[in-house]
Amino acid sequence: MSDGRAPLLVLALVTHASDIPSEVRERFADAATGLADDPRLIVVRTCNRVELYAATGGSVEGASLPGEPTLPLRLPDLPAGGRRLEGAAAARPPFTLAAGLDSVVVGEDQILHQLRDCLSERHLAGFDACSGSLDQPLGRIEDPAALDPVLERMFQIALRIGRETRSWREGPPRSLADVALDGLERRIGPLLGRTVLVVGAGRMGRLAALGASRRRARVLVTNRSWDRAAALAYDAGGAPVPYGPAAPVPACDGIVIAIAGQWSLGADGAMALVRAGRPVVDLSSPPALAAGLRMALGARYASAYYLARSPPDRPSGRPVHRH
Repeated sequence: MSDGRAPLLVLALVTHASDIPSEVRERFADAATGLADDPRLIVVRTCNRVELYAATGGSVEGASLPGEPTLPLRLPDLPAGGRRLEGAAAARPPFTLAAGLDSVVVGEDQILHQLRDCLSERHLAGFDACSGSLDQPLGRIEDPAALDPVLERMFQIALRIGRETRSWREGPPRSLADVALDGLERRIGPLLGRTVLVVGAGRMGRLAALGASRRRARVLVTNRSWDRAAALAYDAGGAPVPYGPAAPVPACDGIVIAIAGQWSLGADGAMALVRAGRPVVDLSSPPALAAGLRMALGARYASAYYLARSPPDRPSGRPVHRH
């Protein structure tokens, strides 16, 4: 016999770089993030996607928690090109994402790190909403800040799938930074003896700098923080260079950008970038270069959006399970 409660519905609003430009995804992300402290919601935000997952009863518009019709759940508008998935279909994206099947580089580790970070940030937001208490167990329905148990379980299973699939990988992992460096080599040839400028000293910037170093390139690193740029340059066997509107763009053969926000180039730096003829791969989302500068660079500019629309970088070799 029914208890009168609406059936639980898991819903996903999915926006991906292969279908939606970064500026549109960012507007959706801003709207979704504003709702992210609701225990029925979790937002997954990576370089190439923004996805919102909701556990709700009944219909989505004006939906409510099962048995609690007084708690409405309003979701942001899905931009054109986005996908709306319900039920079992809504559970598939986190699983394929964690397994690395829905990535420019199949099986890359960074996407699993990003998914884990999204879940960790959601947990921290829950703790903050509970006045910073770390004593309340996650998953308890009476805890108003806890992530809905269905979503919590779904994402924990996704992370487990991600770890298991990577135990079958043979050889060193590849990342989006490796694809960026491959793109530079297609334009200028092997990086041996070439100079590569890496803009950014975060996780992806580090992968790009160390990857370029392994290819025997001379690595230059620029970043808002000089100390971080110097530390990464040291690890890559390269050198730090100044950052900012007044800083010149150093002589180099190719550039990889991986920062949050725009690269603060002055007018002289932007003009030098256009005139120098260097290929630029921008892994930032949204793009780190202004639209006008991207247009001026033309075919020499490749973005994360472009990479996401390219054929996936497939693994080769025989999978080997590592216990």
